[in-house]
Amino acid sequence: MKTIHKTVITSLMLLITSGIVVSCSSTKDKYIESTDVEEEFVMEKSGAQLWGEACNRCHLAPSPADYNDTDWETISLHMKIRANLTEKEMIKIEAFLKSAN
Repeated sequence: MKTIHKTVITSLMLLITSGIVVSCSSTKDKYIESTDVEEEFVMEKSGAQLWGEACNRCHLAPSPADYNDTDWETISLHMKIRANLTEKEMIKIEAFLKSAN
């Protein structure tokens, strides 16, 4: 009888332990999945937002209508370096500025 009792207790302990291990690993997997989803839905700034933030850091930002498309291309290349903008940021800002013409 004691042997059966020990076997039942041992089996129950194994079930409980494996249940804890499984639940912990599935929680970790859910956390990783939700983190991946959150990164996918990070809001990116528009060209207008970037223009307002980046250009006004150092000087009054000119109106988008102040220059033509060719001028904005030249200014964008110069300011990309001066303002330490990424290529993607510069493209967004330039597109916004050109939209006024």
